[in-house]
Amino acid sequence: MIAGAAPVVGLSPIIGAAPVRGMADKVLAAVGVETSAAAVAGYHGADLLDGWLIDESDAEQVEQVEALGIRCRAVPLLMQDVDATAAMVKAALDLAAELKP
Repeated sequence: MIAGAAPVVGLSPIIGAAPVRGMADKVLAAVGVETSAAAVAGYHGADLLDGWLIDESDAEQVEQVEALGIRCRAVPLLMQDVDATAAMVKAALDLAAELKP
């Protein structure tokens, strides 16, 4: 974590080895990054990310991300409705609060 800065928590754009939307898989392939939640976290790195949320379907990747020095949680990330979106935002804020110096 950068001294004096707020924790940075990212949300994976990958759910179950596929981008949520857009062409992230093609862009990741172009820069040599596997299309997985853990690989995207590794690409950004612990210098940028303090925390990383991945979808619960990718929960087996939590240990991989944490081995990079990035705190990770598996939660539902698909924003299907307002309640699901609010729960995802709450999970991000909860993780940031855990990481607060």
